[in-house]
Amino acid sequence: QVQLVESGGRLVQTGGSLRLSCTFFGRAFSSYAMGWFRQAPGKERECVAAVSFSGGSIYYGDFVKGRFTISRDNTKNTVNLQMNTLKPEDTAVYVCAAAERPYYSEYEPDYDYWGQGTQVTVSS
Repeated sequence: QVQLVESGGRLVQTGGSLRLSCTFFGRAFSSYAMGWFRQAPGKERECVAAVSFSGGSIYYGDFVKGRFTISRDNTKNTVNLQMNTLKPEDTAVYVCAAAERPYYSEYEPDYDYWGQGTQVTVSS
């Protein structure tokens, strides 16, 4: 089994920054593509960012491009999301996901394992 555990979510003011971290517990982390999704109340879940198994290919949602950075460290079994210039519309539960595929995807059905999520709240 694979378990994903997120951390780092908290209350932050508009314009502030947060760094989320996801730790992968299981085998062969470096063979999985990883993604960060978010879901706000009343809205659909959306892909924030995704990264290929090696870290060489990256996807960002248009709404966060230029503000957020995804990275992974295959020596530590972690994937991170650096979030800068946060806006109230970034408020959501942020969830880490792992896909049994090497290349990134922004689509939920491509992911096989999901974390429990960490709450990010951006005050206006």
